[in-house]
Amino acid sequence: MAEEKETKAVEEAIEATPETKVETPVQDPKEFLENFDWEKYEQGIERVDDSKLQEFETLVAENFVDTADEEVVQGTVVYLTDREAIIDINAKSEGVISLNEFRYNPDLKVGDKVEVLIDIREDKSGQLVLSHRKARTIMAWDRVNAAHDKEEIVSGFVKCRTKGGMIVDVFGIEAFLPGSQIDVKPIRDYDQYVNKTMEFKVVKINHEFKNVVVSHKALIEADIEEQKKEIISQLEKGQVLEGVVKNITSYGVFIDLGGVDGLVHITDLSWSRINHPNEVVELDQKLNVVILDFDENKSRIQLGLKQLEKHPWDALSEDIKIGDKVKGKVVVIADYGAFIEVVEGVEGLIHVSEMSWSTHLRSAQDFVKVGDEVEAVVLTLDREDRKMSLGIKQLTPDPWTDITTKYPVGSKHKGIVRNFTNFGVFLELEEGIDGLIYISDLSWTKKIKHPSEFVAVGDTLEVEVLELDVEGRKLSLGHKQTTENPWDKYETEFAVGTVHKAAITDIVDKGATIDFNEDITAFVPQRHLEKEDGKKVGKGEEAEFKIIEFNKDFKRVVASHTAIFREEEQRNVKAAVKRAAASADEAKPTLGDANEALQALKDKMEANSKNK
Repeated sequence: MAEEKETKAVEEAIEATPETKVETPVQDPKEFLENFDWEKYEQGIERVDDSKLQEFETLVAENFVDTADEEVVQGTVVYLTDREAIIDINAKSEGVISLNEFRYNPDLKVGDKVEVLIDIREDKSGQLVLSHRKARTIMAWDRVNAAHDKEEIVSGFVKCRTKGGMIVDVFGIEAFLPGSQIDVKPIRDYDQYVNKTMEFKVVKINHEFKNVVVSHKALIEADIEEQKKEIISQLEKGQVLEGVVKNITSYGVFIDLGGVDGLVHITDLSWSRINHPNEVVELDQKLNVVILDFDENKSRIQLGLKQLEKHPWDALSEDIKIGDKVKGKVVVIADYGAFIEVVEGVEGLIHVSEMSWSTHLRSAQDFVKVGDEVEAVVLTLDREDRKMSLGIKQLTPDPWTDITTKYPVGSKHKGIVRNFTNFGVFLELEEGIDGLIYISDLSWTKKIKHPSEFVAVGDTLEVEVLELDVEGRKLSLGHKQTTENPWDKYETEFAVGTVHKAAITDIVDKGATIDFNEDITAFVPQRHLEKEDGKKVGKGEEAEFKIIEFNKDFKRVVASHTAIFREEEQRNVKAAVKRAAASADEAKPTLGDANEALQALKDKMEANSKNK
């Protein structure tokens, strides 16, 4: 190919040379042989005139590029095959470059200008060796820097995926495209971009490590910004726009309105109560929304979806009225009650107090759970405020209706302890019928400071109805009244003056206590613990005690050990006085002797009184 081109050039040079007619003189054979050029004859060519050679060299210098090896020049694609591109750089021959070096440019065609590097001017076969890839590499860095400085848009070929993004061929340089810079919306499938040619903007260059970061998102954002300004300028409240679901969160849905994002709060998605927005919409879904509100800068746009439909309360049947029975599904449960969806978008509240006739309040979860189908009675209905209250207990008769028949005063019943306070116990006789047992009506004999000392929640107790207040829905109950009052018997058994034998149970500050039996605990004052020998009865010591006080109403019993021998002494003194008087009469003693005897007895009695 190189020889053909050179021959063609020579022919053109000869043709361009004006023809000159030279008459060849007749030469002597001897002279001809002497001047004959044997070298030309052996080469088989005719010597060309020196002037013509000079003209040929001039044409070559004007038409062919004088290039050095490793130099980047611009060439033209003159022919394309399935695997190669023929490039003309105005040299003596064309160069061949593999199409693999043009993968980034699948639209390459004949006539396109490309940069090439002259690797070898002439290989063993005389072929000019070119490289487009090396040329791009040499020039790429300057181009990338220029594109970055001028904020120009560049074209790049996405080669493959990598950790966190993509590798893009830009001017022959492998640039990094972060995943966050591919598009304005989150990308779930990165592979869809591989082997594609896209436009990018050079956003960062690390000159030290020769790293380049590009962004496709920056181009989209620039377009979106223009669209955004146009859309924002036309926004009006109540306007209906088409958008695409961009993101779904637990509190709402972000809608792309074509460059402007708006939020549909979860409460504005549906008239019905929903737990999560994905129950209503899905990603990339197209839907119509209405503009509810926006701030002064129109940067925060509040959208609504349910507002495009008629409010369910407006479609609620006029036949529904207070006292009617309705059916619905439990959608939400709170401590104070449960919300029932009667029809789609219309809810009624069943307060926990309307779930049972029991006055002992419990949690709504004790009666229903989410998803239950329940029947209830309409208690209140306000169509203007769109509120409805329902009741379940109204489906059964009020147990207080025939309370006087079922629980008359004096009747005995059994109930379950539901709760207690410092002053008493709340007992449930049946669902809806609760009564109060005051702490003083729990036991005839035990001194109870708190009901928990006597009974536990959940215990079953037998009670007697003491009082009944139908209007106030109150029952007064008693537990001790179900048994005989043992103090009626003890009033006789432990009457004042009776003597009982027992041991000291405990010593306290002002005396001691004695347990005569499981019900009777008597108190012995300090001075009444003294024995006849002057010592005091100790803890655990058994002795006789005399009851000196018994109060049935206050369950108070006071005993004394000292009173036993003191009374004996007094009886002995009286007996001695009588004997002395009798002896005096018999012996007829003198008046002085009698006085002395009486004085001695008087002194002893006074001494005993002082020791009390």
